[in-house]
Formats: sequence, structure tokens, C-alpha cells
Amino acid sequence: MLLTTNHRLSRRAITALVSALALAFACVVARAAALARNPKADGRVVIVEQPGAVVDFNPQPALVRDMVRKGVTTLAGKRDLTAAWRTFVTPKDTVGIKVFAAPGRYSGTRPAVAQAVIEQLIAAGVPAKQIIIWDKHLVDLRLSGYVEMAERLGVRVAGSSGGGWDEKQSYDSPLLGKPVFGDFEFNRTGETIGRKSFVSKIVSAQCTKLINISPMLNHNLAGVSGNLYGLAAASVDNFIRFENDAAKLASAVPEIVALPVLGDRVALNLTDALICQYEGGEHGLLHYSATLNQLRFSTDPVALDVLSLAELERQRQPPRPGEKEKMMKLYENAALLEIGVAEESRIKIVKVP
Repeated sequence: MLLTTNHRLSRRAITALVSALALAFACVVARAAALARNPKADGRVVIVEQPGAVVDFNPQPALVRDMVRKGVTTLAGKRDLTAAWRTFVTPKDTVGIKVFAAPGRYSGTRPAVAQAVIEQLIAAGVPAKQIIIWDKHLVDLRLSGYVEMAERLGVRVAGSSGGGWDEKQSYDSPLLGKPVFGDFEFNRTGETIGRKSFVSKIVSAQCTKLINISPMLNHNLAGVSGNLYGLAAASVDNFIRFENDAAKLASAVPEIVALPVLGDRVALNLTDALICQYEGGEHGLLHYSATLNQLRFSTDPVALDVLSLAELERQRQPPRPGEKEKMMKLYENAALLEIGVAEESRIKIVKVP
């Protein structure tokens, strides 16, 4: 009887051990798969600083072009600018230049930065017709000067809200929203209506690579209107359901960016830190701004946004102790999804004068 009991316990122990090993192996495989999706999200950030790059809140195009050249070649580890750009994109790609236009040309993504990127992409062999400047709303792009720029450079411009939504690519959340005009499920009925956010066809059907250019601009719930928030908010419909709650944003934004159809296409992230606006959100309030004369480059959007959070906190007067810590959940969640590095101590900064 004793031998039989021990035998049974042994079998149970073996079964438990096999289950534990299987779970551990599954975790390793999942982590490897996540890293394979974004192997360059390693926390390395190149910061290019050029005194005089901004004069009276106006970027100086020649200096900005040189800053972009330095940032891209340093990040890619290539001396030749064409070779550096081809580390991230190829002439066969259709490249979406994601900007954040709603705050305007002074507080949003500055057109001079986007133009420098586009000019260098064209010089590197990407046909102008295969470059799309985009954001959520075409009207914001027009008011910020991007439509005029697109016509001048021969590239395309589009707003995701008017470009159609892909019914086969979506983010599913149990938090029900009420689709508004322009959303894929607007005016539809059913028990599951409002639980999906559909991906823009600009992303899923037109672009093979994305370059994300975000301003260093505060966001009252996400912390910064940066590379993660800006990309998520513009890439899907039915996003309003997350907008008024920091906890909802902290879950939804990283999960949306982690969608393979979206996150896997991001080739480069660029933080436009020529000017740092630490109050105001999507409103241009230059009296709450500081001139940094910097551009920051990385394949890691999390690292860039965490550094932006820290800079915004430094610039605020009077300071608000603990503000950064309150906003970190979103970026910690992004790190858990292997999108990038959220621990500031692990971010590797390379400064280029």
C-alpha cells in the first residue's frame, strides 16, 4: 500500500513538473517571438542637440536637416546617409510618416522635421509617391501645413479618419464604446457593437513601414503625447472610449501598438524635442514651453517616451512631485509586451553635438 501511494505521488509530481516545464517553455517562446517582432527595441536613444536650431520658436531648416542626418547615421551605425536610411526602409517600401498635427505647427510635430526626413528618404531612393504623411484628421494636417508640403514634395497626405477602416484588423476590448460618425461600426446595432477598434487602412493596406515623429508635448492622462499614445490614437477608430481614464489608456495604448499589423511596421521613432511643451496637451501654449534644440532617435518608442516624461517633469514650474510615477503604468505595460524599455536606468543614451 505504501509503495502504491508513493507511486501515485511520484506520478503526480512528474505531471506537475512536466506542466511547469511546459509553461516555462511557452513563456520563453512567447518572449522570443516578441523580441523577434521588434529586435531593435533595446532602449538605445540617440540625442542630437544643435544650439540655434530654433529661433523665436521657428525651426531652422538647414540645421534641422543636419540634425536628422546625424541622428539617423548614428543610430544605424553607418557613415553614408543612404546606407543609414536603408537600415530602416528600402526603396520598395511604402513609408507612412506619422506626425501629430492637432496642436499646430509650433506645438505639434514641426513640419521642418518631417520635411527633412522626407527629403532624405527620397534621396535614399524611396519614390516620393511611396511616402504618405498621415495623422488622424486631414483638417489638422492642412492647418499645420502638411498638405502644402506634400504638394511641394510630391508625396501623399491622408487622415486615417477618412481613409477607411480594415474590418479584418482590429483591437478587441470588453470596454464597450459608442462608435461615432466616421467609425467603422457607426449606426450599426448588436450586442458586440463598440467593443472593437478597427485599424486604419492607411496602416494595414497602404504602408509597409512607419516612421513615427512625435512632439515632446504633455498629455494629462498618458503623460506625453508621444510615440505610443500618438500612434495608437491615430491608427484605430472607436478610441474615444479610452480617452477619459488613465487606467484605460494604460491598458489599451500598449495593446494597440503591439498589434502585429501596427507595431511590426514601425521602423523608426523620432521625438521632436526642438521645443518641450510641458502643459497644454493638444493646445499650443508656447508660454508653457522650453526650447531644447534636440531631436531624439530610437527604434524603441517606450524609451523615448519615458525620457520625455522625465524631461517634462524637469521643465515644469512649479514642479509636481510624483507626476511621472503616476503616468508610468502605460509604459510599464508596454515594456511587459516587449515593445521597449521602461526603466530609465536601462536606457542607453548616445549624445551627438
